[in-house]
Amino acid sequence: MNLETLVEPDRVHKTVYTDPQIFDREMELIWERTWVYCGHESQVPNPGDYAAVQIGRQPMIMVRQKNGEVQVLYNRCPHRGVQLVGNLKGNTGSAFVCSYHAWSFHLDGSVRAIPLANGYEGTRMTKDNPDCSMKRAARVGSYRGFVFASLAAEGPTLDEFLGEARIAFDDMCDRSPLGEVEVVPVCHRVMQHSNWKFFMENQLDSLHPSVTHQSTGIAAGRVEKRLKAETGSAPLYYHYLSTFASSFEQWDAVQTINFPHGHGILKAYMGLRPKDPDSLEYEGLLKAAYGEAQTEEYLSRSIHHVLVYPYLSVQSPLQQLRCLRPIGPDKTMSEIWHFRLKGAPEAIYRRSLWYYNLVNSPATMINADDLENWAKGQWGLQSNGGDWVSFHRHFGDDREENGVTYSNHGTSEAVMRNQFKAWSTYMRAA
Repeated sequence: MNLETLVEPDRVHKTVYTDPQIFDREMELIWERTWVYCGHESQVPNPGDYAAVQIGRQPMIMVRQKNGEVQVLYNRCPHRGVQLVGNLKGNTGSAFVCSYHAWSFHLDGSVRAIPLANGYEGTRMTKDNPDCSMKRAARVGSYRGFVFASLAAEGPTLDEFLGEARIAFDDMCDRSPLGEVEVVPVCHRVMQHSNWKFFMENQLDSLHPSVTHQSTGIAAGRVEKRLKAETGSAPLYYHYLSTFASSFEQWDAVQTINFPHGHGILKAYMGLRPKDPDSLEYEGLLKAAYGEAQTEEYLSRSIHHVLVYPYLSVQSPLQQLRCLRPIGPDKTMSEIWHFRLKGAPEAIYRRSLWYYNLVNSPATMINADDLENWAKGQWGLQSNGGDWVSFHRHFGDDREENGVTYSNHGTSEAVMRNQFKAWSTYMRAA
């Protein structure tokens, strides 16, 4: 299969979304080579705490060590291949113990004990053989508490991979008076009946919200307008929803910035800096921690979404993070996490929690719209109704400087073109 013929500057062939062989190559050449998000350090605060995570097709365990470090191990016993943890999270005590034959391993994966070890005398399966220990991820790194692992021993460093997309984590943490966040231990997991690319393309697609989310946005806007007329104000959560129904012209004025490796930013459009007493109290805490000038710099950043390609969407002003775990060419698990700003007032946390549940919970009126479109998109691409997916909108109109593409129109499909540029680079690395 010649992948070069499937991606053109302004369109891609439908098989990149539907073909099982291409999906397998993506898992091998992208997901199991690049840096992949595993979780936040606050998910595993104590020695022995672990969280199960999938990297490509590989089951992994993020675990806190006795010395405080975080390690990432393959979730596999080297004896007969049985997975060592079956829960999504927990505490394994001082060791991992296989439920099949009781082989046990230290928290760093090294073998601790082999039952009836004399039965292996004269064979290669002895404690001094590294093959008898749990295999570790080739590289593990952390940026501001967010843990990543790469299964490849060589390649860009974590800082090099993230590049300018580091602002996702800086912006989130800088909004805390203590410079740190902690995970809220509730994850919304959503099964998407579509290829993972639909999600990534959608996140910075400024043309779709006022169409796809029109019913919710308009309804919320009517209530918001009525409450303001009757009482002089409306809860911020109505504004969260009403902005989805902004006009085409408003969306077209929102810029996207597209970085190397497929990463990108959708600049701010929602207006998330009210002047109510809770917000003023919060800003006062930030000024006490950072000074007035630094606080203004932090709160004036123009960011709504940051994408870390190919799997992460971060809404740093609202402390939301969505991570993809592809399962097949037409099935993707998305993990949706929420974070608390350490040292911030409870009211500020509650506001971001509203957004988390309004947009991302199982009862959401927003994400449900997207899930339907992506599933219908997957079904459409499996048909014989056409062979190509168009990314022609404002093609040739964007501005490029030093490898970064700036859209002159918010509705430009520069986002998708940039992602497939990165996709092609990854897929040529075989």
